[in-house]
Amino acid sequence: MDKIQFIKRNIKKITIGLFVLLAFFGFWVYQKNNFSKDILKLEILGPREVTMGDKVEYTVRYKNNGQTTLENAKLVFEFPENSIPEGTSLQRIEQEIDDIYPGAEKTIKFQTRFLGKENEIKELKSTIIFKPKNLNATYRSETSFTTTINFVPLTLEFDLPSKLESGRDLSFSINYFSNSNWPLSNIGIKADYPSAFEFVSSQPKSPDKNEWQFSVLNKAQGGRINVSGRVFGEAFEQQIFKVQIGIWLNGDFITLKETTKVVEIIKPSLYISQKINDSSDFVATPGDLMHYEIFFKNVGDESFQNLFAVTRLEGDAYDLDTLKTTEGEFKQGDKSIIWDSRKVSKLSFLGAGEETKLEFWVNLKKEWAIPGPSDKNPTIKNEVVLDQAREEFVTKINSKMDLYQDLRYNQNSSFENTGSNPPTVGKPTTYTIYWQAKNYYNDVKNIKVKANLPTNIALTGEIFPKESRLAFDLSSREVVWEIGDLPANTGISTVGPFVNFQIKIIPNASQRGSAAKLVDNIRIIGEDIWTGQTVEIKLPTLDTSLNGTQGIIK
Repeated sequence: MDKIQFIKRNIKKITIGLFVLLAFFGFWVYQKNNFSKDILKLEILGPREVTMGDKVEYTVRYKNNGQTTLENAKLVFEFPENSIPEGTSLQRIEQEIDDIYPGAEKTIKFQTRFLGKENEIKELKSTIIFKPKNLNATYRSETSFTTTINFVPLTLEFDLPSKLESGRDLSFSINYFSNSNWPLSNIGIKADYPSAFEFVSSQPKSPDKNEWQFSVLNKAQGGRINVSGRVFGEAFEQQIFKVQIGIWLNGDFITLKETTKVVEIIKPSLYISQKINDSSDFVATPGDLMHYEIFFKNVGDESFQNLFAVTRLEGDAYDLDTLKTTEGEFKQGDKSIIWDSRKVSKLSFLGAGEETKLEFWVNLKKEWAIPGPSDKNPTIKNEVVLDQAREEFVTKINSKMDLYQDLRYNQNSSFENTGSNPPTVGKPTTYTIYWQAKNYYNDVKNIKVKANLPTNIALTGEIFPKESRLAFDLSSREVVWEIGDLPANTGISTVGPFVNFQIKIIPNASQRGSAAKLVDNIRIIGEDIWTGQTVEIKLPTLDTSLNGTQGIIK
């Protein structure tokens, strides 16, 4: 019995010993095979912000921070969607790389161009797959990098009224322009009309009524699409127009820029109506001679007899000493004009469906004070009373806009200009055109400057600031600078929005001995938010004579 116990104790000791030995061996094997992928440092270096279409370079840098050689290494680089990699059509590149020895650091460069809209984020990814020496396991190290498209050098704008009556004919244009250093191929423009819009025609024509395609759009090139149709809707209803410009790539349309415009349906006036200077929506200007015509229409079924009409004027802008009326009686004290049926025969009887008219003339003061920042949006008013009917008409004052313009050769120029000054027949000379916009009285939206270039004048593509929305239509020779919205009192005490763009002239023989036109038919146009009217100011032609006697063509 003692012998059996002795054998059992020895077996137990042997078993425990073997277990300890196996545990030690397992720990040794674990330590030998344990490896961290973080030993390989992998990163992508590149710009955080880019311009759409510009060539961009990225560097993949990797380093072995461990003590083991990394073998059978393969690098994978993935470009983001809608990229144009340089030298390859692949969006995912895989390539074998040399063994990575301890402490070794290497870089690989990739170049591409990005397509997309402003503020679109692009993510690049890189992976290295490798096997540590003397180990059978395969590891991978991954990293990513994001870049934002912060600028798309394209102009895309609607030239579209903001208000329109239902059922009226509507003609508008879509202006586009590219200042991209990279030629844009397979360009497409898509218009999205509201459901209440009835398409009639477009120029150029579109088989789909809302899509146009162009083979290529080079730097400083652009154009215009004219669309005609009709818009319908209830009063105060808003109709939304949208347009996109993009590139067709592998059958997909990639949007590069888009813009929207809202058109509000308006309802015409009834009962008592009024015209000033033959206009129902007249906007006054200091010094105007204003011819008022007040219309009274009986829209009921019964006749009216012995009517009495009064209009009262309100506003310091009136020069009441100039007021004239052939039938009414003017009372200076309360600034009113009275028409009595005893003196005005047409007020004696107004039958159903009939309309009559009363009129007077008055000047606005030329010295009328300009409103300051605290009292912008000035008006003059007249209230009209006829029997029980009463209507107040508000005549608004348009904002005053102005455009400072200058022709620069090299002094104060944003660009280096070349060629002889004054220009020589048959030889190119470049100039810089400087425009600065000003807005005085009311907030104005959709401000643009339009001008025409003679046939021997061309844009060079140099524009500053580069984000300026400048477009040029080659067929009409029209330059359009889209300024956008400006609040009142902009550019008066400080510098307003401005643009510099370079032009090139090659004078012809008929221009020798005289100044040559450079920019013609210049006007600044905007929609006054307060008046709802389009304000247009015409400016003098720019020619080489702005350089004094130097402007005479040799």
